[in-house]
Amino acid sequence: MASGEVISHIAGSPGANAGVPAGADLAGSGALRFVQVSESHIGFRGPANMDVAGSFTEAINQVNSLGFRPDFVMHSGDLTHLSTAGQFDQVKQMMSKMKTDRVFTVPGEHDSIGDAGRAYRRTFGMGTLGDGWYSFDTHGVHFIALVNTLSLEKLGHLGNDQIDFVRRDVAGLSSDTPIVVFSHIPLFAMYPQWGWSTDDALKVIALLRRFSSVTCLNGHVHQLFTKTEGNITFHSATTTAYPLPKPGRAPAPTPQVVPARQLKEALGIRSVGYRQGDRELAIKDQRLA
Repeated sequence: MASGEVISHIAGSPGANAGVPAGADLAGSGALRFVQVSESHIGFRGPANMDVAGSFTEAINQVNSLGFRPDFVMHSGDLTHLSTAGQFDQVKQMMSKMKTDRVFTVPGEHDSIGDAGRAYRRTFGMGTLGDGWYSFDTHGVHFIALVNTLSLEKLGHLGNDQIDFVRRDVAGLSSDTPIVVFSHIPLFAMYPQWGWSTDDALKVIALLRRFSSVTCLNGHVHQLFTKTEGNITFHSATTTAYPLPKPGRAPAPTPQVVPARQLKEALGIRSVGYRQGDRELAIKDQRLA
């Protein structure tokens, strides 16, 4: 945020500082700053990344080297690859090394293999409702964390209980309250052929239409993507594990092997800033390379 203008860019990209006045304070006094990480897939081992723990450690080090202490870090799912107790314990221990006040999570489909998410909730579900959904407030922003990975046919699914939770949760909020929604699978139809959508998301979106600023942050697709529909902006995050193909450019969304020494170009984290009085959040995606 500089001189009243929201500026988003990939760190290190050409023109990254275009339009930013010299010496501008992008964070701002009293700003909310948090980090999103996604798709660590602890337990995965294959040609696409033979050391996912190592690349996730690099992402954690990057979080700790941002030059500010994030108000919180959100992991938007697929913490593990096979949802074993050992993998959950490993990723929890790794995330405990992040220099932040709080760590939040939502589960990915890889975090609920074979047990409908029970192992995930034993490790990360304390204080959550239902199958792991919850909300919280900080710095004048209302955050909603949703679970859309448990009733998979092909697409993500929220279910009536969770939609009713959102309805009750936002009922008393002023329409000028900024809303940020976290989910693993996108809440928009990014590519339904691969399951990159949530079949009942429109019921939640309808509940959020009256708010002037809504930002939905998701993982699952292992790549950056942004879409705006009216007052709602959707941002898909990249991964700390391995890339997936762009929609429709491969027979299926399987891990992609990139040329040697180029993997870190496809991996990264996201930092998000908000200052009260602004309508939009400033999104900054940073590569591990």
